[in-house]
Amino acid sequence: MKEPFVECIQLEKAYSTQIAVRGVNLTVHEGEILAVVGPSGCGKTTTLRLIAGFERPDRGEILMLGKPLSQADTFIPPEKRGIGVVFQDYALFPHLTVFENVAFGLRKQPASQIKHRVNEMLALVGLTHHSKRMPHELSGGERQRVALARALAPRPNLLLLDEPFSSLDMELRLKLREEVRSLLKQLHLTALFVTHDQEEALYMGDRLAVMNQGLIQQVDYPERVFSHPANRFVAEFMGNANLLPGKVVEGGIETEIGLIQQPVELPPGSPVELAVRADDLAFDLSGKTNGVILSRTFKGVLNVYKIRLQSGLVVEAFQPHYRFFPEGQPVRIFADAGHELACFHNGVAVSAENHIPVKVR
Repeated sequence: MKEPFVECIQLEKAYSTQIAVRGVNLTVHEGEILAVVGPSGCGKTTTLRLIAGFERPDRGEILMLGKPLSQADTFIPPEKRGIGVVFQDYALFPHLTVFENVAFGLRKQPASQIKHRVNEMLALVGLTHHSKRMPHELSGGERQRVALARALAPRPNLLLLDEPFSSLDMELRLKLREEVRSLLKQLHLTALFVTHDQEEALYMGDRLAVMNQGLIQQVDYPERVFSHPANRFVAEFMGNANLLPGKVVEGGIETEIGLIQQPVELPPGSPVELAVRADDLAFDLSGKTNGVILSRTFKGVLNVYKIRLQSGLVVEAFQPHYRFFPEGQPVRIFADAGHELACFHNGVAVSAENHIPVKVR
């Protein structure tokens, strides 16, 4: 594992009586993209602003390469931290040209160096021929590229991106996030990427930090967060899992859709919940029915069916795009995951492999 590049240690921040960040411990390693993801108001942007120096923490420390940026008796101002920031709303100066916007952070350098660096950055983001344009003459994607070039021009040690694609349409958003991730890797730049979009976080992050109510819920690789969520919240937020109640019995977990043959070392009768996503479930018209189709949503490559179980619980299940079932159709729904399902006891993940709670990293 690489040495920590940025460390946040027990960060806390409150506004009036509202606690935004509580006891956050977070590490960003050199050259990695750490994606911080969570619902609105979870504290992710406040964490970014604390690292940037736009806010001062009430408690805790922030270190970069082992040197304090913020401690009880130390506070390095934003302009001296060597950190670049890309905002959601671009934050370009409307009265300056593209060239002048990118050059803004280079004002103390010789004119020849500024010209060379700005042209280098504009070429990097594919805007060489837009240098004389004003921000209002650009598309949303072009404005965000200018914002990225401006943040990169001073050669920051760390780049912070705060929901940079959220105001773009979906097609442009997908295109730009590919370009930005490729660019960050090309430059071997360390970055912290904030988003509320789960799919975007899974794509952008080398690792993910999932936040809720000011707390870090889990930090791990995207595949681990998705497949082995640390708790109930992570399971529901990352991948829209259905939480299926069950009871531990000999041979597995008994649920209303049948026995899940998955060992869990808990006493028989222990209540648990299984995270089952739409691709973990299947249904057909054979045998005893245990659910009824409520609706179908056509997604092109597949159909997404909402099915109400006999308990009243509503789950989702996929079917191929060519298989159609009418609303009101009774069906037999069953687990068809092909892998171990995430299992929770009292809201905390329990591993069937080692029979101990999965710890948050």
